[in-house]
Amino acid sequence: MYTVGVIGPNSSVERIIQLGKEYEMTMNFVAFPYHDFHETVNIVKDNHHAVDAWFFSGQISYMVAKNTLHSGENLVYIQHTESGIYKCLLHMGFYQGEFLNKVSIDEITNSHLEQAVKQLDFAPKEIFVKTFDVNTSTKELVDFHIDLWNREKTAGALTCFEAVYRELKEAGVPAYHISTTDMEIRQTLRILEEKLRAFYFKDTQIGVQIIEIEHFDKISEKAKSSYHLQYLELKLKETLLRFCEQLDGSLLEKGNGRYIIFSSRGAIERKIKDLQDTIYQLSHESHTTVTVGIGYGVTVHSAEINAQRAIQLSKEKSEQPIVIVQENGTITESAGEEDEVSFSYRINDDILLEKLKKAKISLKNYSKLYTLIKKMNWQEFTIKDLAAHLYWDESNARRILASLCEVELVEYTGKDAQISRGRPSKIYRLK
Repeated sequence: MYTVGVIGPNSSVERIIQLGKEYEMTMNFVAFPYHDFHETVNIVKDNHHAVDAWFFSGQISYMVAKNTLHSGENLVYIQHTESGIYKCLLHMGFYQGEFLNKVSIDEITNSHLEQAVKQLDFAPKEIFVKTFDVNTSTKELVDFHIDLWNREKTAGALTCFEAVYRELKEAGVPAYHISTTDMEIRQTLRILEEKLRAFYFKDTQIGVQIIEIEHFDKISEKAKSSYHLQYLELKLKETLLRFCEQLDGSLLEKGNGRYIIFSSRGAIERKIKDLQDTIYQLSHESHTTVTVGIGYGVTVHSAEINAQRAIQLSKEKSEQPIVIVQENGTITESAGEEDEVSFSYRINDDILLEKLKKAKISLKNYSKLYTLIKKMNWQEFTIKDLAAHLYWDESNARRILASLCEVELVEYTGKDAQISRGRPSKIYRLK
């Protein structure tokens, strides 16, 4: 059974857990209510290791948690739709006789309101919208609504936050809480169940790590005696055994500085930082570089083949990063680092492949570029951005972007006017 932490205002958390009882055979829900969404930071920091997944009542607390944990894996939030807005507007119309007129609304994005209004046959009048993000305070939102109310610009307020709703009611402002529907909660519960199934599959996949002490033959030649070499091998093996114990895996010594660890994918992914520490220690003890390749697979054989491919790819890089090759062909370079990037050699999009062929750009380079842009959430980017993150020289990055522009996979949007010295940087975006 998986433990799921539920984060949100108390009333939302109670509703989610009540509806989550339908999944009590597979999921155990634990309540983590807050008064203000900024409390999410400490909640996930203090309890992340006690849960398998997090369920958020809204997008803003999800964004806070994602920034705190540096990962969105095993996090889900309820996607708010127009339903919540319609419900509030109906209440306002019933109780006050005002409908889509003289109202203030706080929203994470204008899109929900725009979609809601677009589906109506009449144009709204005097709607005041305040968008918010993870840095917005409750006071800022309360002040926005109260200021409009005091100036008689609005007849009521719609808010996404329970804390804002309570303060507005106390201040005498007619307020309505944009809450989620049971249907939206149930849909998110289904998504969470699917995520946890995928998590279980990943957790039970075979994981193989090949760890190689570089230039071990030269170390053997330089050893003062066979005893010194054996002492070194014992020290290296002791370091690896400690790490292997953390993985609950098994260690196989192949000789000549090459070791193989068999474990599960889930254990390896959870201990990637410990692997980095182990590599550093091995490198310090042997006074040479250490190369690591990780392979995942349904069988030991397929996982080992992928690990062999991974270590070969690592050796081709000057910085020799940790490389992971998955069963589906996805390759991850610099695993566990800030500049971690994943790409795939396998793709079924014939149109894309044809365009890359015409541009003479490898699928690997395009995949790395595409993955980086999506990971960094860049709407636009420059040659310098790509060069800095992908370790490409600027002339190579310029050539790749020019070729991708020719086949309409990337487009040039203008120049950065903020550059004070030198030439303005050209700005691009994915098409």
